[in-house]
This record gives sequence, structure tokens and C-alpha cells, in this order.
Amino acid sequence: MSTILFIRLSAIGDIVFASPLITALRRAHPQARIVWLVQAEYRALLDHHPDLDDVIACPLQHWRQLWRARRFGELLRGIRALRTTLQSYNIDVAIDLQGLLKSGLFTWLSAAPERIGLGSREGSQWLMTRTVPRGGDARQIGSEYRYLAETLHLPTDEWAMAVHYSPAEAAFITNLLIEKRLTHGYAVLCPFTTRPQKHWFEARWLAVAERLHTELGLTPILLGGTAERLAAARITAASSGQVINLVGKTSLTEAAALIDQAALVIAVDTGLGHIGIALNTPSLLLFGSTRPYLETGRTNAQVLYHALPCSPCKRHPTCDGNFDCVRQISVDAVIHSAKQLLHNENPSR
Repeated sequence: MSTILFIRLSAIGDIVFASPLITALRRAHPQARIVWLVQAEYRALLDHHPDLDDVIACPLQHWRQLWRARRFGELLRGIRALRTTLQSYNIDVAIDLQGLLKSGLFTWLSAAPERIGLGSREGSQWLMTRTVPRGGDARQIGSEYRYLAETLHLPTDEWAMAVHYSPAEAAFITNLLIEKRLTHGYAVLCPFTTRPQKHWFEARWLAVAERLHTELGLTPILLGGTAERLAAARITAASSGQVINLVGKTSLTEAAALIDQAALVIAVDTGLGHIGIALNTPSLLLFGSTRPYLETGRTNAQVLYHALPCSPCKRHPTCDGNFDCVRQISVDAVIHSAKQLLHNENPSR
């Protein structure tokens, strides 16, 4: 029995984009042992995948803390322990889906005789036995991972992203919905992400929340991480009690379970928004500086995006903080698209 290792340490969105590779590999090699190395804080996205045999957690954030504290001996022992864990699997093929030096080093430490790097750079290409470019149609969601599957002769006819969570998390969300009196329907709003140029504007989120409530009868719920609590509190305080703030109050997979039962998800370019598409929840994505994809692969998921001559600027905006690309996305456009998605999902509405 061969053992195949995927390495994609982060982040939420890319792990979700790459998730179809697991099932594609399982279909091509039903007897293989399939393992994934991921940062500890994201492992819950993979723990319950039925086609994965094991998930290995990489304590990368802890190692960074050790580095900053100059505790180099402890750091070295941790890296050696992970190397021992990886090599105990007797890995035959290691596939680096991230293509960075850090992920390439872990691929090399696995001691796999065949090491395949996707879009390898930063020197990681020299640690691979084979590299595959990031190909595919960039307009399509997860295109580079599908291109890799095609290159490796894996089946792509049933290509679909997937997020799995436990029955305990499903039960937690069911009880939460009863407690919050949300069994009549709700919309999940995900306004927050890692970079300001990917954000929409708080006043517009507030306006959308109010109209979702008054025009569509949906209770708006804010989701996000602990770092966004202050911004979420501002939106909630200005909402006259219409918005329920769950930012920082759920685990990653509890948030996924909440998204799974939502009537609608509206999000910027953030992992929780991509989870909405993976779970087949009607989803509306608002893209600006990054534009990771325009074709979602689902009829109930849509992207709003206005390309400008400077688009996509990614990490280097030139608009002096004006963020003109996302500014062109109006509240009316968001509500119009939301109504269309809900009508297509429930034509009798």
C-alpha cells in the first residue's frame, strides 16, 4: 500500500480550494493511505474528511513564538519531532500544494522518494523531484489544483470542494439556532479578512444587514475571527438590534456548520465565504484587490467584481486607501444579487 502526503499548511481558502484533490486521489488509488500536513489551527477543516486517513498538525505558530523568544533549542527539537512523525509514515509521494520554501522543507523532510511541487518558488523547487506550474483557467475556482489533478492523471469529472464537520458541531449549531430563535432563517455575513484592500465598508455592511432583515426576512449573523471583534462590535452596535454578532464565538468548523444551514452567505474574499460555496449554500462574494476567481462552479454562487486598470493589485494597492474597486460594489447591487440567488434556490419565493 502506497502512502501519499499532501502539504498545504494554510490558509482556510486554499485548503478548501485544494480539497477536491483528496477525493480525486482516493478514486484513482482506492488502497492508498492519504495523509495531509496542515497548520494546527486549520486541521479541523480536514479531520472529518472521509477520504483522508490521517491529518498531521504542524505547530508553525508555536515555532514562530519560539523563534521570537530565541528558544532555538526547543524549536529544533520540535522540527526534529515533526520530521520523525513524517518519516514514520514511510511516504512514497509527497505533494507540496503551497510551493513556498517552508512547505518545500517539510516535503523534503518527509524523505519521500518522489516529491512534487505545485508552482514551487523561493528555492523550494530545488527540494522537489518534479514541479508542476500553476496552470488552468484562472477564472475558475481552485483552477491550479484542478490543473495539478489533470497533470497527475487524477479524475476530475466529479470535482467538488468539500468541508466536513462532526455531529457534535452540528448539534451545537442546532442548539444555538434554537437559543437565538433563528430557526426561521438567517444570512451569514463575513466582512473581515486579512488585508484592508480586500474589505468592503462597514456602513455598507450595516445597510445590507438592515435590508436583508426588512426585505428578505433574514436575520443577519456576523462571523469572523477574534481579531475582528472590535469591528464587529461597531457594526452590531449601529444595527438597532438586528444583527447577531458571533465573531470570535465559534470554532472554525462550528462556523462551517452555521454556514451550512444558512439561507445565504455574503462575504469578501475570505475563507468562510469559500466554505459557503463548498457547502452549496447560496453565496455572494465581493472581490476587489485579489480576484481569485470569477466562475464559482455553482449556479447558487456569484462573484461581484469591478476590474480597474490597476486590478488586481493584490498586496500592493495604488489607490492611497480609497479602494476604488470594492467601492464600486453598491448596496443595491448586493441586495439585487442576493434576491436573485434566493429566488433561484427557491423559485416559489
